[in-house]
Amino acid sequence: MDVSQAVATRRSVRAFLPEPVDRAVIERVLVKAQRAPSGGNVQPWNAAVLTGEPLDQLFAAVARVLPQGREAYAPEYDIYPKGLTGSYEERRVGVGEAMYASLQIPREDKPSRLKWFARNFEAFGAPVLMLVHTPRYMGPPQWSDVGMWLQTVMLLFREEGLDTCPQEAWAIYAPQIRSVVAIPDDHIFFCGLAIGRRDPDAPVNAFEVPRAHFTESIEFNGF
Repeated sequence: MDVSQAVATRRSVRAFLPEPVDRAVIERVLVKAQRAPSGGNVQPWNAAVLTGEPLDQLFAAVARVLPQGREAYAPEYDIYPKGLTGSYEERRVGVGEAMYASLQIPREDKPSRLKWFARNFEAFGAPVLMLVHTPRYMGPPQWSDVGMWLQTVMLLFREEGLDTCPQEAWAIYAPQIRSVVAIPDDHIFFCGLAIGRRDPDAPVNAFEVPRAHFTESIEFNGF
């Protein structure tokens, strides 16, 4: 698989097969991903990789507070900026509606939508979950470095024939994550990354996720 194929076939997979992922494969990906760029070679990414019993403990910790709804949310940063508007908000809402349409869950069926949202906190059935964090004093440039590293990781997993789902949703349950994983107090929890093999028969893994034409955000000068 070349880079273009990996980019074209990567998607946020929301239904995984239960097949385990070999630790050697994960380590191979992470070794290669260390070549991801970062300003000043700071390499600000940190992560814990969970499977088996530790992952089940995390799922259980979140399941205990899920009935509390939004009262239990405790993100350590704003997942979306306040006042998100225009095409940015339209894309965010649009992909959500396309996902629920693939699941045949209408807007008025709030209980079913909430039930599906809860699947985030089972990593959509993925056998492996990586939890990403970085020191609190890191700024926007270093957060962008973490993003470049995550993209590198995701594309390398595609090269291995595996799939991922970056999950900022995990941020709302940072206290529960910290109760299971030893994230340093001076680090901020960022996101999860579900890792496994996609279920090819799941409609939620096949709906179209449109992208804006690059000319909407890029301009050329001097060409």
